[in-house]
Amino acid sequence: MKGSYEKEQGAIDYKSLSSLTIAAHELKSPLSLLRQLALSLEADDLSEHERRAIASHMKLVSERALRLTTNLTKAQRLEDGLFTLEPINPQQLCEEVVYELSPLYRACGRELIVTPRQRSLLAIANRDLLRRILLNFADNALYYADDASPVELSVSSRHHGETIRLGIRDYGPALSIDTWRSLRGRALRPEPLHARPGGSGLGLAIARQFAEAMNGSVGATRHRDGATFHVDIHASRQMSLL
Repeated sequence: MKGSYEKEQGAIDYKSLSSLTIAAHELKSPLSLLRQLALSLEADDLSEHERRAIASHMKLVSERALRLTTNLTKAQRLEDGLFTLEPINPQQLCEEVVYELSPLYRACGRELIVTPRQRSLLAIANRDLLRRILLNFADNALYYADDASPVELSVSSRHHGETIRLGIRDYGPALSIDTWRSLRGRALRPEPLHARPGGSGLGLAIARQFAEAMNGSVGATRHRDGATFHVDIHASRQMSLL
């Protein structure tokens, strides 16, 4: 089965934006942190264990920066290629994302978990694009979640089993009504997220492009103590995995 991305009226035209400006804004946070960590390495009183911990943290932050640049490149190429859609286990994919990002979360003093399910579901998606959406949401949640509560990934069935929702719940600043409305509308522009400074909203715009390439959609639920960002994709008609 093949899925293709069709540009909708009002969607972001990345070719009209300066690639350098976009990359500079999105990379500002990880590069600032890398600089801070590099300066920390210059301290004379650090133990070997502390130096290794800082070096490991720098590696994890640099991997996050590389994810940003790779997503920008892939978003530019969505119109040029077809992406294979196939049955996948979304619960398993969430567990893989947690495994991949847990070292970064631990380095930042936070926790990333998956809500367990007794019965696995099957979804129709492109594995790489769906994984990038989840990594994008989890990267975003890392910097807005509070220290006391874990960030939670969950998988649920909706619309009488026709849709699979993968959500990432963080406990932090409330999502602004403007951002929430833009997620519910047809167009999502890369502009600052009020109450969540440091992000341009570009990651959410890219996540929407990735979701639409799979005939899916992204959205958010506002909470008084944070937000849940989610991606909805079609459920597979095949028998669910046991």
